[in-house]
Amino acid sequence: MPAAIRTDHLFKIYPGADGPAVDGLSLSVEEGRFYGLLGPNGAGKTTTLSILCGLLNADSGEAEVMGHSLPQHIDHVKPLLGVVPQDIALYDTLTARENLVFFGAMYGMKGKTLTQRATELLEEFGLTEKADKAVRTYSGGMKRRVNLMVGLLHGPRILFLDEPTVGIDVQSRAMINAYLQKLNANGTTIIYTSHHMDEAERLCDGIGIIDRGRLIVEGSPKELLSANTDCNSLEDIFLKLTGKQLRD
Repeated sequence: MPAAIRTDHLFKIYPGADGPAVDGLSLSVEEGRFYGLLGPNGAGKTTTLSILCGLLNADSGEAEVMGHSLPQHIDHVKPLLGVVPQDIALYDTLTARENLVFFGAMYGMKGKTLTQRATELLEEFGLTEKADKAVRTYSGGMKRRVNLMVGLLHGPRILFLDEPTVGIDVQSRAMINAYLQKLNANGTTIIYTSHHMDEAERLCDGIGIIDRGRLIVEGSPKELLSANTDCNSLEDIFLKLTGKQLRD
């Protein structure tokens, strides 16, 4: 399969920082993968995703999405991407339906196509009854579901997920993860970051662990466990490679 995303010696340093956020990162993820990009706080995960989404420019190196170079061809890339940020990116005075219609219009969707798609997603994520209530009245799990729905509206070929299930109830997490597995099975490439190692081990068919902006190991969960026989889980491998020192 062709690469959905590719980076080659990607480098990014923020003004005033002690070191680079991304330090020569070379990565290739095939189309159709459910790929977990894992690392401690400050490892460079969000910066990498921001470069691949066109929100940041790298200082040097190359980045491609579906064969399109960034940032030169960002206009070709944007329609291919769905982005679900870690922070809730919704208007809390609007209803879920109104948020979906607003963001759908930004994707260029309109009319019956947009209203039908919004209705489908509200039903899929169990929010039909609450669809016309202000988002500020929602629980954390409900807000997370709407946050994800916004990124899915236009049927992206690649979905970037930055901590999509952080701080939510078990039922909402199970619903979101089941939907993501179905989405991936239907061909959507998913690039996923999380601190839930058990979740990543269960969902992802490929794992890349990065630290201090560098890729330190890559493989399927099974391959990583086979190569680290002293570890019983992906979390054990993660701590072995990145250490137990707190990263605030």
